[in-house]
Amino acid sequence: MNGFREALEKLRSPYVEELKNWIDKEIDGIYKIKSKKLQESKDGKKFLLLTLEDRTGSVRAIDWYNAESNDEKLQVGHVVNVRGRVVYFEERVQINVLNEQDAVRRLSENEYDIERFVKSVENVDEMYKSLLRLIDTIRDEDYKTILQRFFVEDKNFVEMFKSAPAGMRIHHAYKGGLLEHSLNVAKLVDSICKIYGQLDRDLLVTGALLHDIGKVKEYMVNYNGIEVTTEGELMGHIVIGVEMLSQKAKGIPYEKLLKLKHLIASHHGEFEWGSPVLPKTPEALVLHFVENMDSKVNRVMQIIDKEDREKSWSEYDSNLSRRFFLK
Repeated sequence: MNGFREALEKLRSPYVEELKNWIDKEIDGIYKIKSKKLQESKDGKKFLLLTLEDRTGSVRAIDWYNAESNDEKLQVGHVVNVRGRVVYFEERVQINVLNEQDAVRRLSENEYDIERFVKSVENVDEMYKSLLRLIDTIRDEDYKTILQRFFVEDKNFVEMFKSAPAGMRIHHAYKGGLLEHSLNVAKLVDSICKIYGQLDRDLLVTGALLHDIGKVKEYMVNYNGIEVTTEGELMGHIVIGVEMLSQKAKGIPYEKLLKLKHLIASHHGEFEWGSPVLPKTPEALVLHFVENMDSKVNRVMQIIDKEDREKSWSEYDSNLSRRFFLK
């Protein structure tokens, strides 16, 4: 009976975040290759250094036995089945690939579930209804018209928006993440307008809902997870978003359209963060601060959710340049 349970346990494919519970055990796991590098030890032995990932994180793997052949046949982005032993090396979890012919094998799309690499928001329909209710509160008919052209009349856009991620790894990197992020930002700026009455509330809420619309064309979700499209690589979501807005702008007064375009163009806030222009209106400045806050809070919550709650501190996060207190 014990042997049967052990066999079942070995067949299970743990997520990266679960590997810390598999130290000194063999796994049969499914991961995507994030990076690979053929290297040579001091005694001249070749080994393949892999970084594997799924939706919960990344882990280092070492292949000492079929390094050169696997380096030739495997590419970054391939989803692979890995058989190996989980160890703790240099203060972190590592997978030592087994000495077997197909210990690292590329998988076809029908051999794994895409959910291993991209999770989904469960309450997408409720969030969309909340977005529509927020649009109904817009009093300016020009801004409301633009929002309705996107979020009510354009059914294809709506479906793309509801399923799109807001990023690849850093924040809201899951299906429905774009809707969640945009709605959060819109609700937050709506509240801020109650404190700062001088702000143009309708302009700011409209800009909040539209600021990342270009991401529906910047990212795609496929069997390799979240990837950047060719259009996304060549243009980026800010330029794409301004173009999309222009296409829906027939009959909208030029000055109002210009203000909305500025909100999209400046929402990253700094040149080094990808904005072609700095925020130069009160509404643009508020949108930048709130959008940045929501993305960072989401990042922190993801970090905390993945950590072992028996620890006092998280691992160091290179994006935010710090660890976080967990207790």
